[in-house]
Amino acid sequence: MSSDLPQPKPGLSLGLQAKRPEAQAAPASFYDQVGGHETFVKLVDVFYDLVEQDPDFTALYPEEDLGPARRRLLMFFEQYWGGPKTYSEERGHPRLRMRHAAFTVDPWARDTWLKYMRVAVESLELPPLYEAELWDYMDRAAHSLLNSPG
Repeated sequence: MSSDLPQPKPGLSLGLQAKRPEAQAAPASFYDQVGGHETFVKLVDVFYDLVEQDPDFTALYPEEDLGPARRRLLMFFEQYWGGPKTYSEERGHPRLRMRHAAFTVDPWARDTWLKYMRVAVESLELPPLYEAELWDYMDRAAHSLLNSPG
């Protein structure tokens, strides 16, 4: 198909330059949008403060000192939601199901974890859309780890 418009000769330019899009900052991650490190520290602290008050639930943890568990959960959440990649740098791929396979996660354990995590999520007083997104993940993750009928 030919065109009646003049065609540039090879090696010549029509003098048009493509406009380059202005460099745009990457959109803020969920991690940044909800307050970053401080928000996730509060989430984990509220959660583990409740866990520590429940001897039946605390007994499910392999370590008597929950400090390392707090740190691992904080690193995992921060990485998952777009913050520092410290978890992977220190521990490798999260492999959530594999890491929990050695522990009995029955409906009671799942529901207890969700009960305390619900309080922790609500303590953040996030805007409703952010809270819903965070809670949806917590709920799906907890259900995915179920490995025993109880």
